[in-house]
Amino acid sequence: MRRFAAGRFGLIVMVLAALAGLYGVAYVTRPAPEPRAEAQPRKVAVEAATATCPAAGGEEVSVYLPGTLSQEPMKDAEPYTVRGPGGVEAGYVTRTAAGAGRGLAGLRCAEPVAETWLVGPGPARARVTLHLVNADKAPAFADVEVYAAEGPVSGDNGLGLEIAPGEHRQIDLRTLAAAADVMAVSVKTFTGRLAVSARAVLESGGVDWLPPAAAPATEVVVPAIPGGGGRRELLVAALGENDATVRIKAVTEGAAYAMRGRESVDVPAGSVLPLDVTTGIGGESAALVLTSTVPVVAGAVITGTGRQPDVAFTAGTPALDLGSAVAANGPGTRLVLTAPGGAGKVRVQVVPEGGEPRAPVDVTVPAGRTRNVRVAGKGAYAVVVTPVSGRVYGGRVMEERLKSGVLITAQPLAPARLWTVLRPLTDTPRAVLP
Repeated sequence: MRRFAAGRFGLIVMVLAALAGLYGVAYVTRPAPEPRAEAQPRKVAVEAATATCPAAGGEEVSVYLPGTLSQEPMKDAEPYTVRGPGGVEAGYVTRTAAGAGRGLAGLRCAEPVAETWLVGPGPARARVTLHLVNADKAPAFADVEVYAAEGPVSGDNGLGLEIAPGEHRQIDLRTLAAAADVMAVSVKTFTGRLAVSARAVLESGGVDWLPPAAAPATEVVVPAIPGGGGRRELLVAALGENDATVRIKAVTEGAAYAMRGRESVDVPAGSVLPLDVTTGIGGESAALVLTSTVPVVAGAVITGTGRQPDVAFTAGTPALDLGSAVAANGPGTRLVLTAPGGAGKVRVQVVPEGGEPRAPVDVTVPAGRTRNVRVAGKGAYAVVVTPVSGRVYGGRVMEERLKSGVLITAQPLAPARLWTVLRPLTDTPRAVLP
């Protein structure tokens, strides 16, 4: 019996040894695994979009749908909301030749989103009105925070705001931060979405709408700074917990360079730093490229010339990878396009109100240069910009020369609502854990 058990045990050992040998040979001779391809962001078409303008009594809104442009009346005291297929754009330009609100003021109707950043002059320099519109059918709850040169200044006054469905809330920012000379404003919803706009009327004269700024990032491009006389002021906000060291490069019509005395600046955490860059860009049209050690948001204040100077604003914006369209344009319109790296090319098309789109024109922007492109159009017309090659940033500028001073407005070329980029999904416990 013992002999039988010992024999059976020995047989099992021999079988296991043989299997181990076979697995060992298979392991050594197995083919090398193919590297797993990383998921890439996908460009997908937008099927439906919404754009909302704050109320402007007596104005007409330019509404662009791919290939067509129409003018729609706006009812007094009521926001204008347009819902349409992907690619819908809307906006208006107001013109006042005299008085406290003298100037050109251009607005791109905002899309309801969960987070908006604005950068510009503070309530100590301007009467700034924040417009919050809830175009959805559910209430939105939001926090409005204001940052100034000395740091966060709004306290708890703007926290936990409830905006009912269809409500248009106007907030005078003096009620949140009366002493701020320059500011960055954050509007974040923790439930629902809001279309956010802000109108600034400077105490020194001039009026315009603040364009939304690109979300905080370590590389920011502020395009569409027009050439000519007047002051040019860059505003940089470091809104995290760490100080930012920011390198600034100007890309003008004639060169790309680090501005003397502005090659690198330090921005304290939670604050906004104003920088006079008038001399640095020398009166040329330009874009400013910011590279920072921590995420920042940025914008620029453009002051015109004359006895009654107007003002315009631009802000950090993405490249024209998804294309762009500006619905509201008029006499004196031009594009200010910048290729901060290699040369780029875009396709520009004018779409007149009620007419056939004109033949598109290809525009090349040399590497490391900014180029002005005059746009010829009569009456109301939209301008559509489509990427062809390279990386190009830009904005639309309108100017009108009066004896009392130049009227001016600027609008960065925001990504068109035709396309969006979907980031790849990854497995993470953060999806289910707080």
